[in-house]
Amino acid sequence: MSRLLTIIIFCFSISCAPSRKEIKNWPVYLADNSSSQYADLDQINTENIHDLKLAWTYDAGDRDPKNRTQIQCNPLIIDGILYGTNPKLKLFALDAKSGKELWKFDPWNDKYDQFGANVNRGVSYWSNGIKERILFSAGQHLYSIDAKTGAQDLEFGNEGMVSLHKGLGNYNKDFFISSNTPGIVFKDLLIMGSRVSESTGAAPGHIRAFHIETGEIAWIFHTIPKPDEAGYDTWPEDAYKKMGGANAWAGFSLDEEREIVFAPTGSASFDFYGGDREGANLYANCILALDANNGKLIWHYQTVHHDVWDRDLPSPPNLISIKKDGKQIDAIAQSTKSGFIFILDRETGEALYPIEEVPVPQNGLKEEKLWPTQPVPSTPKPFARVTLQENEITNISDSSHQFVAMSWPNLNKGQQYIPFTEKGTILFPGFDGGAEWGGQAFDPKTKTLYINSNETPWVVQMLPYKKKQGKELAVYGQSLYQTACITCHGKDLKGASIHTIPSLENLKSRMSLKEVVQVIKNGQGAMPSFAFLNDASIEAISAYLTDSKMKANKEQIASLQDSQNDDWPYPYTMTGYIKYKDQLGYPAITPPWGTLHAIDMNTHEYKWSIPFGSYPELVDKGITNTGSENYGGPVVSSGGLLFIGATLDEKFRVFDKETGEVLWEYQLDAAAYATPSTYMVDGKQYVVIAAGGGKLGTKSGSNYYAFSL
Repeated sequence: MSRLLTIIIFCFSISCAPSRKEIKNWPVYLADNSSSQYADLDQINTENIHDLKLAWTYDAGDRDPKNRTQIQCNPLIIDGILYGTNPKLKLFALDAKSGKELWKFDPWNDKYDQFGANVNRGVSYWSNGIKERILFSAGQHLYSIDAKTGAQDLEFGNEGMVSLHKGLGNYNKDFFISSNTPGIVFKDLLIMGSRVSESTGAAPGHIRAFHIETGEIAWIFHTIPKPDEAGYDTWPEDAYKKMGGANAWAGFSLDEEREIVFAPTGSASFDFYGGDREGANLYANCILALDANNGKLIWHYQTVHHDVWDRDLPSPPNLISIKKDGKQIDAIAQSTKSGFIFILDRETGEALYPIEEVPVPQNGLKEEKLWPTQPVPSTPKPFARVTLQENEITNISDSSHQFVAMSWPNLNKGQQYIPFTEKGTILFPGFDGGAEWGGQAFDPKTKTLYINSNETPWVVQMLPYKKKQGKELAVYGQSLYQTACITCHGKDLKGASIHTIPSLENLKSRMSLKEVVQVIKNGQGAMPSFAFLNDASIEAISAYLTDSKMKANKEQIASLQDSQNDDWPYPYTMTGYIKYKDQLGYPAITPPWGTLHAIDMNTHEYKWSIPFGSYPELVDKGITNTGSENYGGPVVSSGGLLFIGATLDEKFRVFDKETGEVLWEYQLDAAAYATPSTYMVDGKQYVVIAAGGGKLGTKSGSNYYAFSL
């Protein structure tokens, strides 16, 4: 090759390749392996934020006209390409400058409605310098997709996919399992958690590492220990053979230098009754520090002992570095649904500040053996109210106050960790936080943690389980509904306060018995498959829901009687996810109902706390500063800004990170219940967020919005 030609080729390659100054990736779910939700980008800043404009929108398609789909995806941006998922969990790649679609992958092969798809909060990226892969989960499978072409990697698992049941022993394909949140990449491994049933028949929430090039399991950590493993004695004998849950559904953080992966886990199943699982129940409700190479336990810290309140750890811990007693200490900050933040030494798991084991009430259900104490951090102070008093009954109107005041005396209430009983109990903060899955942002320069919070009470009531038998299938179906369906759809069939769950009233006018059977077997949309129930049980539930008078034959009766004994071993069920509201549907307590906070993690002082979000119809009546329920987290930048959607008023807001002042806002076409991403391509900074709606009674959407100066 001539010297002149070599120079020409070299110069051409330089002109085509973006310089590192011109490009800034968002390469990992929630920004980086530290789960910082932070970007060292300041092109968009407090001085020019008013010049922020819509750069492009991308319609990802597949919005449900019945408003039951969502997009919770925090997209990745790698070298100018954006990777995300749509309402039906189809994976796509876009030109991050223009929003132009490059490719789309459909894991369902146009058969989405035959599967229980659930939601997806993001994807993972891996490259060995030659291959580039996007790893993401949809339904019960993990997929490996070529990042450039959108084609399945045929060398991974079974022609590009691996069953999420792999490595779970006796738990076969009929047990529900999925993974809402992406795994984290360490070397050539993808470390994965899972979502499992919160009821009976739950798979165990073991943490697995998959070889990215083959799909084979490299290691597994048993969150419900086996006899030769530490923690086995915190459960009844042989619990690992029959218990489920204790799953890491919220994602992971990774200390790359120490090669430690941090996993927050959820509660054991059945979530609301633990009479069959006496003990502290390690490793449920724990922060786990595992050797990322082999899955060996380094340390653990349990944030709730013997959980019966569904106090899952909802997001990965932030890896932070703070100053204490004049020394710089690497730590983790784990936010909780309870409104607490646990601050632990990253290497040892020791509490950096006192955590008191506080005595809690023991007057629960007869067969329940609650743990006598629960850990409560001394600092920082809770970012949500953790008790309720009578003077906190809603005051938005006299009629609302009077409506709530009528039911107030009949409910158990007061403090956290009140046992659930046959009498209604106020859970506050509710099942959805406090903190939620959107994560928290940490600014490493100012040592400030930013967290949005829900302050909505829920009412929980336990219902004695009564078996029913008779000649008609529907009679058995009524009992089975109480065990399999009531938690989501409610004892009155009207659906729960989670607005994506529809009413089943008068279902026979909309679906045939055969169609209901297929939905229960296969799942549909956010509803998982219940194929672990036998055919007779599924037919019985379907008969009950469609008001069928079909008689049960001898074989069905025998099978149903067996299933009543096997499928529900508990003396109680829970009547459903019910928010405590006034007659108009607003939270039953005084505002704010949603808040946003900035906490100095060196001093633990709050820089600011503000109501977050609004109810537009209340604003029109002059009722402001209420805050609202919110889902999705914040992103903080070195430009002095905090970016966040999350609220039901369908706005995307930018705050001054030092003061909490709203500097800019944009009205979206649907609520952005997702965490945004920010990145730079060709010297221009963008911020992008998915507006999928579909929660809290808001309409579903399918657009991604990108903004730039």
